[in-house]
Amino acid sequence: MTAFDATVRLVYLAVAATFVIGLHLMNSPVTARRGNLLSAGAMTVAVAATLVVLVHAGSVRPWAWLALAAGAALGAGAGLLMARRVAMTAMPELVSLFNAVGGGAAALIGVQDFTGRGGSLPIALDVLIGGVTFSGSLIASGKLHGVVPGRPLVFPGARPLTAVLALVMVAASVLLVAGVAEGWALVALAAGALGFGVTMVLPIGGADMPVVISLLNAFTGTAVAMAGFALGNGMLITAGALVGASGAILTKLMADAMNRSIANIVAGGFGTGDSAPALTGGGGRVRSLSADDAAIQLAYAARVVVVPGYGLAAAQAQHQLRELAELLEQRGVRVSYAVHPVAGRMPGHMNVLLAEAGVPYDQLADMDEANAAMPQTDVALVVGANDVVNPAARRPGTAVSGMPIIDADKARSVIVIKRSMGHGYAGIDNELYTDARTGMYFADAKKALAELTAAVKVLVG
Repeated sequence: MTAFDATVRLVYLAVAATFVIGLHLMNSPVTARRGNLLSAGAMTVAVAATLVVLVHAGSVRPWAWLALAAGAALGAGAGLLMARRVAMTAMPELVSLFNAVGGGAAALIGVQDFTGRGGSLPIALDVLIGGVTFSGSLIASGKLHGVVPGRPLVFPGARPLTAVLALVMVAASVLLVAGVAEGWALVALAAGALGFGVTMVLPIGGADMPVVISLLNAFTGTAVAMAGFALGNGMLITAGALVGASGAILTKLMADAMNRSIANIVAGGFGTGDSAPALTGGGGRVRSLSADDAAIQLAYAARVVVVPGYGLAAAQAQHQLRELAELLEQRGVRVSYAVHPVAGRMPGHMNVLLAEAGVPYDQLADMDEANAAMPQTDVALVVGANDVVNPAARRPGTAVSGMPIIDADKARSVIVIKRSMGHGYAGIDNELYTDARTGMYFADAKKALAELTAAVKVLVG
């Protein structure tokens, strides 16, 4: 090994260690921004080191340098434009698109490497996982953006078709690795992977999209790691493995938080999506509140815990929520936010939404911390959350049995803002809504919070 090779490897090792530190810092909203900057800086160093390696090798032709420069300029320009223009509420769609780009790029690397060196296991896995990630992430992004219906889409013959596509992928991969077939097997593998991504995500409801995005993110990392094996690039292997492993762990944690298995989520047909029909009631008595009733409860409380949910994210009502909270704080009310692990439309989405609205980090509480404080809470204000506050999770025999929940029903009183009595993804009545201490305020989250803010100002100044 030459001194140049040793130096490059040391740089790659330092970059890999920095990636790990960056991921660790992303554990907390307080340090997440620093972790993101640190990881981005490490990636810049990794790209620079790779360019130095290419220059030192002298194997890149002038036209290839031009292609690299054009691709880098195009990608950097598009990334900068999206970072400036995309609203924070649209971040889940953007993340899903990034997953698609990563998976597609990894699959193309596999195809290109196949044309030069023939089939191998890393190349077959690269094309397979990258293809599934590319098409599946595009469908997931379409569901979140509303271009594709958020409800589970199951057409006649969908499941047999998915099984056939899986068999095609496995058979083509075996033929490629064994060297029995070449070009047509690669085409069959790529087509099977692209089709499998579509048929895998279409039957999954919009409410399960946070877990699906996390799973596809893990796929992207794995595909990038496979591309690293195909190219013999240790940096790609390390970066891909870190993304794949962290995405897989996050997927498992989120599935556990929903009391679902990953297989059950991927099987689809469960989850209502954004356009679930409004149902008209459960088995108990529901007490409706007026804006004045709810405003008085909030204004004269000593402690209010907000439980934000999917409805808040869908209504993009985080700024209205922050305005109401600031008004209450001016009156001496102590306000905090209880964030369930699967609240929002993607992992960490609720934290990002609240941070974007200016909610201080120290007011965000995880589930355990929030539950410990709930018995001393005067009002639990539930905004668009459903299954994550359903007390039915504490007893056996229900669709949410065993699911960790925010104990909103243990507060002295509860105000639920919701458009209707429609079910959550579990499809069962929410026992919190018929609790004697619960008042329901039926309205879109943005409209309801604006009305409550106005009522507080009018009634108590």
